[in-house]
Order: sequence, then structure tokens, then C-alpha cells
Amino acid sequence: QMQLVESGGGLVQAGDSLRLSCAVVGHRNSDYAMGWFRQAPGKEREFVAAISRGGSNTNYADSVKGRFTIARDNAKNTVYLQMNSLKPEDTGIYYCARRSSGFVYGTTTRPGDFSSWGQGTQVTVSW
Repeated sequence: QMQLVESGGGLVQAGDSLRLSCAVVGHRNSDYAMGWFRQAPGKEREFVAAISRGGSNTNYADSVKGRFTIARDNAKNTVYLQMNSLKPEDTGIYYCARRSSGFVYGTTTRPGDFSSWGQGTQVTVSW
């Protein structure tokens, strides 16, 4: 059975960096686009970034452009989210997600665009 397993979250200070990883277990992942979402307490789950199956196309939320980078290593069945210049408003549970398609577009930003989800990893950014 396919599972998405996130890791790399933690407590950091504003301006620090973190790298999240999402390992896809039990299924070859190279045919599918992947994404990251986050959810802060009391708020809806929001899109962060997405990457196409080959890694050539990416899409980012405006709030993280220039600070976050999504990447993938299909040989390792793993997707990454490098987060730099973190801000307290980046705090939340970060979820890895997989599409049933290999493609991403500028409009691929809704949770409903993704079919499988991990359990999430907590990121907390303090002043």
C-alpha cells in the first residue's frame, strides 16, 4: 500500500531554514506530480508548492515565492521542500500530497487536485 511519509519539521527561529522530505513508500512515484500544503491552527489547508513528475514544472504560492524551493529525486522516490528565510506566519502542519496526474499548472493549487496525502509534519517558527 502506498504511503507518503513526511519528515524534517521542527521548531526554528525567524530567518532560519528547514528542509522537509516526503518519502513515497510502496509505489514508484516518478509518474506523478507532487505538492506541499500547510495548515495553521484554525485555518484552512493552503497550497504551498507543486512539481511535475519530471521536475521541469513547478508552481508556488505567492507567499513563499523566492523563499521556498520544491524539488524531487525520483531515484529515491522522495520530494523535498527547502524553506529559507522562515517567518512566524509559515508556522503550521505541512502535508505532502500526490496527484493522479503527472502534470502541474498554474491552477493546480487546490487540495482537491491531489488524491493522496501524508500525515503531516509540524513546522513552528518563532521570533
